[in-house]
Amino acid sequence: MMTGHHYQNAYICDDIDAAIAAFRQRADIGDVRPFDVEQMLWTPAGMKRVASRLAFIWIGDLQYELIQVVADDSGLYANFADNGGLLHFHHVCMRVPEWEPFRAAVSQQDLPVVLERANEGDQLKFLYLDGRSFCGHYLEYVWMTDEMWARLGGPA
Repeated sequence: MMTGHHYQNAYICDDIDAAIAAFRQRADIGDVRPFDVEQMLWTPAGMKRVASRLAFIWIGDLQYELIQVVADDSGLYANFADNGGLLHFHHVCMRVPEWEPFRAAVSQQDLPVVLERANEGDQLKFLYLDGRSFCGHYLEYVWMTDEMWARLGGPA
């Protein structure tokens, strides 16, 4: 399943501050402030706790998500291929315009859902498809309000 607007590449990093410094040496990234997120996420094995330190860096119309794992009961973030570098590629992310039609289409395709958070009233809903057999990485899909998109620095 490939749909939506690709706007993000995401990387796991062991040291988010070092990763931000490396980006800063290579591009004008402005003020980047990492923040902590802890959440319970649906997985095929039940609800799992995931805690991470995140940073979002915009360069042009592409956002780079940096993820420093703090705790990952899902195992999803520990499943990346360590390339020995500062950053380890994990997934791409696409924004979809409507959640319900997208979510209905997910059940009509062959890539399994491995992680999801889509609570009623959320301003941002997301899920991961395991695309590793197809393209070598996970595929994240998000729906968010326009206000949330603006708050995350998304281009108009």
